[in-house]
Amino acid sequence: MRVSVWIMHRTAPLAVYGPAGTAAMTTHILAAWSADNDIRINGLERGNTTGNKVNAHEILPGVVYQDSNVQVTAFYVKHGSWKQAFGYRFDTPDRSIVISGDESPSESIIENCHGCDVMIHEAYTQRGYDESPADWQKYSKSFHTTTYELAELATKARPKMLILYHQMYFGGPKDTEAGMLAEIRSRYKGKVVSAHDLDVY
Repeated sequence: MRVSVWIMHRTAPLAVYGPAGTAAMTTHILAAWSADNDIRINGLERGNTTGNKVNAHEILPGVVYQDSNVQVTAFYVKHGSWKQAFGYRFDTPDRSIVISGDESPSESIIENCHGCDVMIHEAYTQRGYDESPADWQKYSKSFHTTTYELAELATKARPKMLILYHQMYFGGPKDTEAGMLAEIRSRYKGKVVSAHDLDVY
């Protein structure tokens, strides 16, 4: 929030969307930066007095944002003991994109993609899972999705492109991106890529 205000010169308050607790989170973040904000607004820089504000929107499943370019729909996903975790579907005039958020395998991904153009999904390797201790396996299964589980989800969801993000490697140095892609492709026949920062698709 801070960088976009002072470096990018945003003047309108930042809109933040998320589950219950989002408003409290943003209030505490702003409190943490209060001294910095005071210096930048009231000191020699004489910054704007509105760009550091936040409008927090605590959401429920359904359409959470819409304008002339995009409609954003939130839906519940499973993420361990979190009471509210969301995936999102973005519909534009030329594309439909579904992003998982952090999740263990959730039928809602299949229902909301259903042949979407792009599905962006987290993953960790089956190799990493197999080489992890039992307590870590239990945690991972509850909070995240293995490559094999994702291959099954994607086969049912039928995206035109599957993009892996939030890639996790629990199996040490031999647990690699190439291995992750090989695991997915061994069970999923659609187009799949592993994302990197600043990639464009």
